[in-house]
Amino acid sequence: MKKIGILFILIFLCLKTNAQSAAEDQLGAWYMYNGSHKLNEKYSLQTMAHFRYYEIASDFQQEIYRLGINYKFNPKMNLTLGASYSTGNLAYDEESPLLYEWRLYEDFNINSNWRKFKARHRLRLEHRFIHKNINTDETQNWFRYDLNVNYPINNTWSIYVFNEIFLNLDKSEVFAQNWTGAGFLRKINKNLKVKFGYFQIKQNSRTLKRVRVGLLLNTDFF
Repeated sequence: MKKIGILFILIFLCLKTNAQSAAEDQLGAWYMYNGSHKLNEKYSLQTMAHFRYYEIASDFQQEIYRLGINYKFNPKMNLTLGASYSTGNLAYDEESPLLYEWRLYEDFNINSNWRKFKARHRLRLEHRFIHKNINTDETQNWFRYDLNVNYPINNTWSIYVFNEIFLNLDKSEVFAQNWTGAGFLRKINKNLKVKFGYFQIKQNSRTLKRVRVGLLLNTDFF
């Protein structure tokens, strides 16, 4: 499996070329941390930090931090309420004012199994408070639906695929973007996993290509 993982990364690194200048011609990267910290049988704390780049390790695009409280109704359904803060650069390979954004969000998650396949449905409402520049502030409401399917290869490795659609409820053209991707997940121990994969962000006017490298931490304070 190590050889498979190395080959997977090398394939996408080879897609990057220095001669291209448009954002959609670059292979970007997301470096991610996601945490779930169990407080008791019903409640857990959700934490997240993402660092996103237009290229593999340069040309900053966005950083985002998220904190939420999760309530488990039963093993199949749970709800998360939280907030996030982000800064972003709207332009690739040129100077531009940073965008600052606060979000409040509500997640409703449904887990299901079919044989060895594990599926998670996440329905999210986001309330975005966006500061574009000194003269422009906006409030937007978004709906997102994410389907994530995981299949275990063995006790250590699994493969996942996902698709997430974004709808801007305050625009006349509601569709905003769609994320589609796949990757590998490796279990280090009962508390720690790493993931790496590739996905595409399809927007109305362009498609962005991204590698994702992530650390998943689960702790139990109960």
